[in-house]
Amino acid sequence: MNAISGFNALTPAAAKAKLDSGEAVLIDIRETDEWRRERIPGARHLPLSAWDSADTGADAQRAAIFICRSGNRTAVNAERLLSKGLREAFHVEGGILAWREAGLPLAIDKRRPIEIMRQVQIVAGSLVAIGTLLAALVSPYWLLLSGGVGAGLVFAGASGSCMMATLLSRMPWNRRA
Repeated sequence: MNAISGFNALTPAAAKAKLDSGEAVLIDIRETDEWRRERIPGARHLPLSAWDSADTGADAQRAAIFICRSGNRTAVNAERLLSKGLREAFHVEGGILAWREAGLPLAIDKRRPIEIMRQVQIVAGSLVAIGTLLAALVSPYWLLLSGGVGAGLVFAGASGSCMMATLLSRMPWNRRA
């Protein structure tokens, strides 16, 4: 098992056993669009983007088991997650992807759109591929499209503000109740 500094790793089955016994609470730190589409029944949703103002007081008496999509978000933010003074902390090794692979219960709402960041990846990748193809077949000026998308992604990474994600979030399929 991979240990993250300050956390003990749990397999999805071991995490489920701790949850079923009542000795732990599951805290899902994924963002709201991810959580609405797919979640573990009974998990407490405290998105990482709101973690600093989150109230974990009611959970302080039980061990906390953190889960994200793959485990990476938990690892990268371990110190921040542990700053709330929880009694004991664990993480689900492999995140919700491993939970799903283990066949453990999930509440899935397929009517919800896929996560915004996956939409950004699809659109950005498509624009780069189209720009490259058009540059090869039509005119080298189409490389400006690929370069513009690349520059936008660099800006998003450096600033934490993604214009494409903002635009996609306003699309009709993402505004459904």
